Amino acid sequence: MVTTITREDALSLLTKYNKEPFHLLHAFTVEGVMRWFAPEMGYGEETDYWGLAGLLHDIDYECFPEEHCKKTPGLLAEIDAGEDLTRSVCSHGFGICSDIEPAHPMEKILFATDELTGLIGAAVKMRPSKSVMDLEVSSLKKKFKDKKFAAGCSRDIIRQGAEMLGWELDELFGKTIDAMKSCETSVQEQMKAYEA
Repeated sequence: MVTTITREDALSLLTKYNKEPFHLLHAFTVEGVMRWFAPEMGYGEETDYWGLAGLLHDIDYECFPEEHCKKTPGLLAEIDAGEDLTRSVCSHGFGICSDIEPAHPMEKILFATDELTGLIGAAVKMRPSKSVMDLEVSSLKKKFKDKKFAAGCSRDIIRQGAEMLGWELDELFGKTIDAMKSCETSVQEQMKAYEA
């Protein structure tokens, strides 16, 4: 999986349709998580592609929440994203707003970590450190089991994502925490430009 799209093109498109800091934070976080997972899963040469899929996965959500993943192909066509990337981006909405089932390991990772990064982000906000650096799997499991905590983060989708990958929840939790640790500083740096 390769693409000729530059990150600059992708970022320009993202910020054209996404202005809310919350949505940009999520895009940068999922991008960083996907970039961490690419070599972890044996796809180091596709790191940029995995990152772009993460960066653009919610491209249409802020402007067209009722048509999430439906508007995506048209928006991605603005930067000649290509069929592979468009398919990968749309597959993260499988069973919710898309009938494209994740097939490639990258698509499964995107599906599995999208909701989970939101849950981890919410858990981090409650910590004295406000950082993922000292978050442990055991603490995240407690938050996962508390259905009232970050209720918008679907536990069913997170479970389904783990099953797609053939992983126990603990493995998905641990790896996604590590992935978020890897990009926490860079995400914070990027957000400074949008929180002024």
